[in-house]
Amino acid sequence: MKPVRKRVAFSLALLLILIAALWLSLMIGAVHMSPADLSNFLFHKDQTHRTIFFDLRLCRALLAFLVGASLSLSGAILQGYFQNPMADPFVVGVSSGASFGAVLCLFLGLGTTVLGFSLQSLFAFGGGFSVVSLVYLLSRTKAVFKVETLLLTGIAAGAAASALTSFLLFMKSDSFEQAVFWLLGSFTLADWRQVGMVAPYLALCLLIAQWLAKDMNLLVLGDEVAQSLGSPVARVRKMLLAVSTLLAAVSVSVSGIIGFVGLIVPHWVRIIIGPDHRFLFGLSALTGGTFLVLCDLLARTVLSPTELPIGIITALFGAPFFIYLLHRRK
Repeated sequence: MKPVRKRVAFSLALLLILIAALWLSLMIGAVHMSPADLSNFLFHKDQTHRTIFFDLRLCRALLAFLVGASLSLSGAILQGYFQNPMADPFVVGVSSGASFGAVLCLFLGLGTTVLGFSLQSLFAFGGGFSVVSLVYLLSRTKAVFKVETLLLTGIAAGAAASALTSFLLFMKSDSFEQAVFWLLGSFTLADWRQVGMVAPYLALCLLIAQWLAKDMNLLVLGDEVAQSLGSPVARVRKMLLAVSTLLAAVSVSVSGIIGFVGLIVPHWVRIIIGPDHRFLFGLSALTGGTFLVLCDLLARTVLSPTELPIGIITALFGAPFFIYLLHRRK
């Protein structure tokens, strides 16, 4: 199949799967609903059905899509940035650092906004950016960058950030559920305010990523080659790192740590459509959003009425995949 047809077919299949996943998310839950109940909400404005369909299930499914798309796009950027399919926000420590920043904001009791940005998101961005910058600096030995050192350093830094997050939760938290929310990820607290907060960030970052996609294709050839072909390498690298960190930070601030989405989804998409970042970025976002909607559906239903943290579901997919990639690259 020609590359263009393959991308179109893949996009259409994704959209069909997404529609089916959203439909199931509306119908399935602690209270089983039927198409008749949905029509009752749409045409008769029944308040009970409105709460279930609109405020609980649709809001949660859309937030799961936005977070999945953000994490997958962040992972696609990081994998191109470090030229390694094992890089993702969770593995290189961005998610753990962002979680620490968000929990630190809660611990200090800060809840205002600055220039339209929530302070919690700013703290999450600062934590994630600080950790990934530290990991990158520690991974350079005599100005030589080694991806293997990056991965190991990222895992260690992420563990340290998670330990600090656990300490803050232990000192501040009054319930076990809050600790589970931040450390294993969940959409139980989803609301429309969070959807409205994540959506603009994702749209802006996706636009910037698409604008820089050609430069990313050049960076894969090496910084010197990219520079010789007219790419402003230093500026592009700073912008890409900031975009990927912002995506992970905003996601963590509304859902806690959800690992491995940014690892497995971009790799799947790259295998199917190829490594061209002009198409990889957008399709990774669409695939990641669809994947996390399905994972959230599993988290809500597999042990119903008990709900699993979604981080458990993604780890069941991601951990074996990470081991496979590690052994494949030796």
